[in-house]
Amino acid sequence: MKRILQDLSLAEIQSLVAELGEPKFRAAQIYRGVMLGKRISDMSDLSKSLRAKLAEIFEDEPVKVREVFTSADGTEKYLFELADGNIIEGVLMSYKYGNTQCVSTQVGCRMNCAFCASGLNGLIRNLTAGEILAQILVVNARHGGTPEKRAVTNVVLMGSGEPLDNYENTVKFLKNVTSEGGICVSARNISLSTCGLVPKMYELAEEGIPVNLTVSLHSPDDAERARIMPVAKAYAIADILKACDYYFEKTGRRYIFEYSLIAGENAGREHAEKLIALLKGRPCHVNLIRLNEVKEKHLAGISEKEAYRFLGLLERGGLSATLRRQIGADIGGACGQLRASRLKEEKGE
Repeated sequence: MKRILQDLSLAEIQSLVAELGEPKFRAAQIYRGVMLGKRISDMSDLSKSLRAKLAEIFEDEPVKVREVFTSADGTEKYLFELADGNIIEGVLMSYKYGNTQCVSTQVGCRMNCAFCASGLNGLIRNLTAGEILAQILVVNARHGGTPEKRAVTNVVLMGSGEPLDNYENTVKFLKNVTSEGGICVSARNISLSTCGLVPKMYELAEEGIPVNLTVSLHSPDDAERARIMPVAKAYAIADILKACDYYFEKTGRRYIFEYSLIAGENAGREHAEKLIALLKGRPCHVNLIRLNEVKEKHLAGISEKEAYRFLGLLERGGLSATLRRQIGADIGGACGQLRASRLKEEKGE
């Protein structure tokens, strides 16, 4: 596989242009073309000879849209194909404040959480920073967006993969997507979701990129959490809370806990009471999620009425909490579902 042009910052493209013996102004043209989501072959303001030079080194289209599914509620589920033939997925969700795109950071995942389809086929490889960024550039262009007037206003790193398990590429992506002169998404409009890789949470706090830190909690009890999240065997909830406190201290950003409501596992009154005791008084928010069921995982969600009852318990207990609007269920909206189904089809299963 060739290199990914979207991996490069403007400064790195300027160095590349100098190495290729091209005029300095070409760097701005190349960078502009990248930010507009163009293939190298479509950058018509470049000379043919420069396009040929770039094509020798870089993939013409590192991330392309293979399929798009549109939900009844307007949510779009994307199946992307990478230059090496691997597939990943993403989601574009429409809200009153704008459009939020969920991006993947890995091909597959090795965390193997009990409720998630992303790890059904294990971890294949990490995405480069440019492959993460290209997902946004492609969708932004598809919806008529530009760097100045983006169609994608918010970004969540909650697709396939664990972002902090691909730390170096994730941080480079964050630096590139927030940089001035590019697509320039504010760090305050980016959420990074982790299952709780504690050492990397501390490292992220030191990066100076104040994204919204979201931690997949899913249980207030270490033993119960370990049943549905193998990573809990390595990092206790107390350790996660200390890392969250450090993140708040360094960035001033309150942290968010994702909590998928699973029937018979974590949605009883006793769980709500433990959650209140654990989190009350902390600068955090709890985002409750009705489980988007994955048939291979054999777990069931709870009813809407039960979900609102759980929410009420948290609110009366003094926690800031919301119940996430359920979207995209009719198009396999859960992480990894679309990719998993396509891989099954290709294997003839």
